Amino acid sequence: MVETLKISGVDPILTAIEEGRPVTRILVLREAQSEALDRLLVEASKRKLKVIEGSMNDLRRMANMPFNSNPPEALGLLHRDPSASIDEIMASGGLIWLLAGAQYPVNIGFAIRTIEVSGGSAVFVDADLNSDGRKASSRASMKADRFIPVKWMSWREASDLARAHNYRIIGIEDSGDVEPWDADLKGRCMLVIGGERHGISADLLQECDSIVKIPMRGFVPSYNLQAPLAVVAAEALRQRRKNV
Repeated sequence: MVETLKISGVDPILTAIEEGRPVTRILVLREAQSEALDRLLVEASKRKLKVIEGSMNDLRRMANMPFNSNPPEALGLLHRDPSASIDEIMASGGLIWLLAGAQYPVNIGFAIRTIEVSGGSAVFVDADLNSDGRKASSRASMKADRFIPVKWMSWREASDLARAHNYRIIGIEDSGDVEPWDADLKGRCMLVIGGERHGISADLLQECDSIVKIPMRGFVPSYNLQAPLAVVAAEALRQRRKNV
């Protein structure tokens, strides 16, 4: 069963910390000043929890509130630790995504955001981007990488990690023989999406335990990278949320 990843408000976050719930990161309103927030910041410092400052618009957006509303002074991230090591990620037994071969920072950023929103555990990226390219992907993600682990590695390293930790590798490609709503996307899964031009490489496809496809009916022979990722991400969330 998928658990909530977000706590809204200073007092609920303090309560969660006191109860020993796994708060991993706190986003606070930059302009906020209150005794309760001061207590939260002291408690976060004691427990070495990372605190990020955000604007009023940032807090509103993250809290999914109307533009003219007053946002909470703080939001807490539960369970998923953006600074987790690779060993910690693999031990979590969650849903990992591998972006194998994407070349455009905007596409990578959009993918990271979609994966974060849909509750993925981590993102592994195999892409030949320099520091500026990685920063551009972070901006395109609306800085969603603040709230989910993003690791840059080769697809071979990611595949080896999946095998070593008993993850099923599921590719998303036109050559698949099952649609996502008929596939089992629960448990330890590594979902693989390929690059913009050539999709998943033949070598990586051979590593996949199964391949899912998104139905198409038009004249153009393929979707943009973002469409199949979003479809499968939403279906994986549905299955995990309902624990079906």
